[in-house]
Amino acid sequence: MNTPTKKLRLGPLPRQKITKLTFACPAGLKADLDRYAALHAQAYGEAVDAVTLIPHMLEAFIAGDRGFRKGGRVRGQANDASSR
Repeated sequence: MNTPTKKLRLGPLPRQKITKLTFACPAGLKADLDRYAALHAQAYGEAVDAVTLIPHMLEAFIAGDRGFRKGGRVRGQANDASSR
């Protein structure tokens, strides 16, 4: 793996079990996501597309949201309650 030339907030991506989710976004955001994916691939030596990055970006966003953390919601709690 190459040493990153730029430090990106989103580091190397872990392997995870996934659930498919479809959403729409503005064209400008899609272009930014594609640019970020290209920089990420350049920095970490592994090709990745925007679709792969989005869940990791959202996870990092939620982890950094103090209001959400203070809400006391436990990860996966909503899914557990809806399956009963």
